[in-house]
Amino acid sequence: MDTNTTGITTGTEAFAGIGAATAPRATGNVKWKDVPTRTIAVGGVAFAYRELGPDSGVPVIFLHHLMAVLDDWDPRVIDGIAAQRRVIAFDNRGVGASGGTVPETVEEMGRDAIAFIRAMGFKQVDLLGFSLGGGVAQMVALQAPELVRRMVLAGTGPRGGGGIEAVTKVAALAYLKAALTWSDARNFLFFPRTPEGKRAAKDYFAALNERTQGRDKPISLQARRAHLKAIKVAGLGAPDDLSLITQPVFIANGDNDLMVDSLHSADMARHLPNARLTLYPDSGHGGVFQHYRAFVPAVLDFLAD
Repeated sequence: MDTNTTGITTGTEAFAGIGAATAPRATGNVKWKDVPTRTIAVGGVAFAYRELGPDSGVPVIFLHHLMAVLDDWDPRVIDGIAAQRRVIAFDNRGVGASGGTVPETVEEMGRDAIAFIRAMGFKQVDLLGFSLGGGVAQMVALQAPELVRRMVLAGTGPRGGGGIEAVTKVAALAYLKAALTWSDARNFLFFPRTPEGKRAAKDYFAALNERTQGRDKPISLQARRAHLKAIKVAGLGAPDDLSLITQPVFIANGDNDLMVDSLHSADMARHLPNARLTLYPDSGHGGVFQHYRAFVPAVLDFLAD
């Protein structure tokens, strides 16, 4: 597709803040657990990010879920995709080690993501958005379509899809269960409470804990509240015209998502003019992590078309 490069900067802003800001980009056999955290100034605010993979091709920008920071990306997914593609994950405004304050709408989150992409000097990217990040990815595609080549939407739904605003209650119940069992709420939010689901959750958290040095800052209370408000506002908002997103889209989810009803994935596939849909069996919101062995090659195949 033709690319409009108006307003794209060269990404030469000074690095500041955490991690090995002057370290070369991770390539070769470097894994996600060892990638240094860098920062780039975006409109005067330091955004934290990590990148790895080959230094060629269209980069894949990862957009993360509710209350998540860089350390919450499943390294099995990141490393798998970075084996063939340049991968960049970042903390959006006010999240983790990034400066500023988290906005309270997905539209503003989308604008911040666009500003980051342009500050990095990219003329075109692929997007992989999970959960809330999938909503942000849709905003990027609607607000700056010239930046987006292809898009992966995982565990997410459209604005105004119905029931999305109830995520606060679902999350609150999961956090209560987690507190009573001294565990992480994602055990209940991401994975079914079946033997297979429990094994998948155990493996997922073991993977998240592989990084022991240079970990990200935890999510702040302000960020938590802003994320929840943004999701509620999006859930109650008027639907977007998804026919305007003409780029190829790969939609993936578990077949029984408690946070974002899996029916929303099928609904998006019907309304997006160039979409493919995969629902992974016996899995929930974290279906792409539970079934990462199938998800990673599917993403690579989709992005290689």
